[in-house]
Amino acid sequence: MVKKSNTTLDLIDLKEFLDLKVNEFNTSNFIADDPISIVHQFTKKEDIEIIGFLVATIAWGNRRSIITSAKKIVNIMGNDPHEYILNYQSEKLKDISFVHRTFNTIDLDFFFRALQNIYQNEGLEQVFTPHSTIFGTTGRIIQFRKRFFETPHEARSEKHVSNPAKGSAAKRIQMFLRWMIRKDANQVDFGIWESISPSELSIPLDVHTANISRKLGLITRTQTDGKALEELMEHLRSFDPLDPAKYDYALFGLGAIEKF
Repeated sequence: MVKKSNTTLDLIDLKEFLDLKVNEFNTSNFIADDPISIVHQFTKKEDIEIIGFLVATIAWGNRRSIITSAKKIVNIMGNDPHEYILNYQSEKLKDISFVHRTFNTIDLDFFFRALQNIYQNEGLEQVFTPHSTIFGTTGRIIQFRKRFFETPHEARSEKHVSNPAKGSAAKRIQMFLRWMIRKDANQVDFGIWESISPSELSIPLDVHTANISRKLGLITRTQTDGKALEELMEHLRSFDPLDPAKYDYALFGLGAIEKF
């Protein structure tokens, strides 16, 4: 087991250990059992963006249940996400019941309408692109939320896009951004957004990655929140400033797959 330590030597050892685990888990074998498998069914940029955003939004619970619910969304959209969004009308969901945890048909209708508003005017990449004074994805997520929630909605739907301005680690939307931005030689992540550098990415901090990070001495904070993510990313960016989000594969694999 890797020792908890802040010494330079041990951090070097830890980096080498995590690099080995990245190589082990960041492979095409990762796709089949992960929600990203649903997104890999598509090749058109807008389809990947739209279904990727929706799948990431419902990505809590076990991976099998997420995949099952994601398949339902794909079926609702007639396997043509971009075209469906451009022509969407709320009446299309009149006789459809969708529930995944606390995300229901009311939320799905709003998400479809908000995405339609975005794609009739620009696109998801363009909404995230403008520069912010806040480094990394935090500022981009904050500005995206303002644009997304311009569409009329019930207050209940706002909880489905976490707000880092309120201290959230914003796990699900960070995962979506990793999918879209990270340049992945093994083609697990898509890397279809050229306007944002992978160096800005943070990992999607969930219970698995947070617990493993604490065991490895990368996080001292007990809460799994935005401050814990900042603490973790300071280490991960020192390990690889150009591609820090790659370590999500190592930390998630160690926690969820190897039960480290």
